[in-house]
Amino acid sequence: MKDLRFGRLKCYSLHLGILPLTVLVLVFFCFVCLSLRSQEWGHPGAVNRKTVISLLWFFLGSQDHEQTGKAYPQPRVLTPTRTDVLVLTPWLAPIIWEGTFDIDTLNEQFRLRNTTIGLTVFAVKKYVVFLKLFLETAEQHFMVGHKVIYYVFTDRPADVPQVPLGAGRRLVVLTVRNYTRWQDVSMHRMEVISHFSEQRFRHEVDYLVCADVDMKFRDHVGVEILSALFGTLHPGFYRSRRESFTYERRPQSQAYIPWDQGDFYYMGAFFGGSVVEVHHLTKACHQAMVEDQANGIEAVWHDESHLNKYLLYHKPTKVLSPEYMWDQQLLGWPSIMKKLRYVAVPKNHQAIRN
Repeated sequence: MKDLRFGRLKCYSLHLGILPLTVLVLVFFCFVCLSLRSQEWGHPGAVNRKTVISLLWFFLGSQDHEQTGKAYPQPRVLTPTRTDVLVLTPWLAPIIWEGTFDIDTLNEQFRLRNTTIGLTVFAVKKYVVFLKLFLETAEQHFMVGHKVIYYVFTDRPADVPQVPLGAGRRLVVLTVRNYTRWQDVSMHRMEVISHFSEQRFRHEVDYLVCADVDMKFRDHVGVEILSALFGTLHPGFYRSRRESFTYERRPQSQAYIPWDQGDFYYMGAFFGGSVVEVHHLTKACHQAMVEDQANGIEAVWHDESHLNKYLLYHKPTKVLSPEYMWDQQLLGWPSIMKKLRYVAVPKNHQAIRN
């Protein structure tokens, strides 16, 4: 025998949902009628007809507005947003420049997915001095409105500054060992990120952004950068031919790239993607560096050389323009850069030593 209880419950809930709306509509129409009649009588407190009609359309359209989100300009197929720069790679990955995305639309999409972003940064030895500015500017500009976990790797956990964090954002301090040479500190980032991606990050975040600490966020850096795998164009080589790239050119190294190959030169200071893809990248780079070390060779630009080799044969799904990695002190501010988003901090080496 068919049980009708659930059908009845559904009807009751439907009526309960419609009843308040019906009452509100009746009250609103009474208000409309009284306001229009008052206007005819010349009452000084009367609401004008245009205001009433506007309120009526707002009320009736509010439900649909919640479903469709904010209005935005229609993209025009025959009107490119930027014609002065390359906005698409040959493998159909977007290159992210100011003017190529609508951040409100993207924010809405990533909020619907309840996305959490991890930001890894290494503040080892005296480089912990840069951490306060890094975190303060990240709070102002990095993934604003989204859930963020800052993963600070340091050998000096007691020196990590207390920076006020916004809602849905937290800081995790993870202790790592230091090394005598900065090159070793840099190269071991790949090993550490690979390990934590497998053991921890995959349980806590959806995307990882891996950044250098001696930088600051100067302008918006948001979900427009997120993709399965992204790299950032090096500010010194985005205009150059591949023959000028400082790839590792010695065939003995695992980072070797021939002279007639290469798409772009990527900066090792800002890369990321999904946790799974970042794990693949960092594990591959670490294993390649271990093999190089066993063969008595070190790539010319260390982990950055191995990053470029990996991204050559595992194409990134997004490429960030030099807006996301810039040094204004060295390079000025060319007109092609509409915004400078993540920039180098001028270094006072004496202050760092002290």
